[in-house]
Amino acid sequence: MSEFQRAGFIGLGVMGEPICRNLATKGGLPVLGCDTDAAPLQRLAPHGVQTATAQQIMRDCDVVFLSLPSGEVVAQLARAADGLLANTRSGQLIVDLSTSPVDVTRELAGEFAAKGATFIDAPVARTRAAAEAGTLSVMIGGEASTFERVKPLVSTFANEITYCGPVGSGQVVKILNNMVLFETVVALSEARAIARRSGVDPQVLLETFTRGSADSFALRNHGLKAILPGEFPEKAFPVDYARKDLRYALALAEQTGVQALGARNVDHWFSAALAQGHGNRYFPVISRVIDPESGTTA
Repeated sequence: MSEFQRAGFIGLGVMGEPICRNLATKGGLPVLGCDTDAAPLQRLAPHGVQTATAQQIMRDCDVVFLSLPSGEVVAQLARAADGLLANTRSGQLIVDLSTSPVDVTRELAGEFAAKGATFIDAPVARTRAAAEAGTLSVMIGGEASTFERVKPLVSTFANEITYCGPVGSGQVVKILNNMVLFETVVALSEARAIARRSGVDPQVLLETFTRGSADSFALRNHGLKAILPGEFPEKAFPVDYARKDLRYALALAEQTGVQALGARNVDHWFSAALAQGHGNRYFPVISRVIDPESGTTA
């Protein structure tokens, strides 16, 4: 199935673990895994994933996937004294599944290229459940030929794989996708608060939206399943992760000279949610920050 001989996977967190499992069970090649936590490695061992250090992975694998909390962590791991760059080799392919700043992605691609290796961005979208099911959406930035080479492996954990353009383009699309989602969630939260205070049942409001021009994925998922019932669990996509992605979007807006007032408005509410101690709760919790008197139910 693959031209690659052995895959490495660094970062086995909420998304990384199920992605790595799908890669190991469907990819048709041996997989070495690395994480600071031993628990996911123990769970992955029955699926054929061997525990290794990052250095061993860089030495023994011709394709290496990264699934890390932020671009800052990716850069740190890459540039450490005995890190990824120090151990990379000519012909190696590094695939960053993390959501990282566009400028950092492009800088790292240049640094790996100087050693004869290829670094591409392939940020993933959708939920942990989608990662478990192998139905993620992945946006890839890099050479078109590299995209074709890596696509069979990515298809083990994604059912929507989009080629976005040169390196960094996948990050641009992913970051802006999240920016639009966050702005839509703020709009839904504002509408719900105004309706409630005007004596209209928020359930009537949001369900009616599904039949009109305000219908959206955010409405049907974040609106009806989180904002309306007041369910903002931990271990879902939390405010502090969402704010990281939003900050990347704001940085990109600044770099391109766009006055992104809608995104700045989201940042205001994310900051308020963090100040109120909601950093680890599912990010539509901002609807309760926007309308504090609404309590835990609609």
